[in-house]
Amino acid sequence: MAAGGLKMLQNMLEQLPASERKIAQYILENPRSILDSTVNDIGAQAKTSGAAVIRLCKSLGLNGFQDLKVRIAGDLVKPAEQGYRDIEPGESYFSIVQKTTSNSIQSIRDSAEIINYEELERAVQTLLSAQNVHFFGIGASNIIAKDAQQKFLRIQKNATAFTDTHLVATLIANAKEDDVVFAISHSGETAEVVKVMSLAKERGVKTISLTKYGQSSVASLADIKLFTSYSGEAAFRSAATSSRLAQLYMMDIMFLSMATIQYEQTVKAIDQTREAIQFIKKEN
Repeated sequence: MAAGGLKMLQNMLEQLPASERKIAQYILENPRSILDSTVNDIGAQAKTSGAAVIRLCKSLGLNGFQDLKVRIAGDLVKPAEQGYRDIEPGESYFSIVQKTTSNSIQSIRDSAEIINYEELERAVQTLLSAQNVHFFGIGASNIIAKDAQQKFLRIQKNATAFTDTHLVATLIANAKEDDVVFAISHSGETAEVVKVMSLAKERGVKTISLTKYGQSSVASLADIKLFTSYSGEAAFRSAATSSRLAQLYMMDIMFLSMATIQYEQTVKAIDQTREAIQFIKKEN
């Protein structure tokens, strides 16, 4: 059953215009009220309008009010979440293991709930037909870019993952019609990534973004927008722990989606790369 409606509202709350925020706050405080309500009912109860409810659904990237109702209905039958927990001074190793495990699982589950499957399919099809995929991220996001590049190269898909913006600008300047720029930025506001996406847009190069859920400069410049969940990162989690795992998870989903479409070709390519690596590792 679909879920994630409440997570979407929580993630987007601070970015919404005033009328939409009032509706989001009302629904978060009274989630069950939406199940038997119309658009106009919710608008009236939140002291705004039915039109604002429709705009809220659009801001969330949903296919209308019914989509939101279905997702919230799914949320209400889920077991209660433990939520994210930050470490404390002098934390025991056992407690650190438990909290890290819990936070990691929560991050992946939250990201799974907000996946837009139409955008996911568009991303997969665009990557399958791409001649070259240029992954770009700075700092921790470059780790995700490098991981994606390694996966793509193993299945005979040309891919780069440079951090030098001049090199990336050169790639974009010489990009072919089927090339793709894939930008990774958890905040969606990393200055270098915004610049690279702006250049790609100016040059007419296809773009995909992977950011935290919500409105951001990077996502606004992308042709295809993919998201991971965002829940007010605490001091230590902001050091790209839970968010990094969610980004790797999204890349794995895309890689496996591509693999299942061209299954035989992927298996053959992976077998060939495995044999090549074994040859290199073999002692003379």
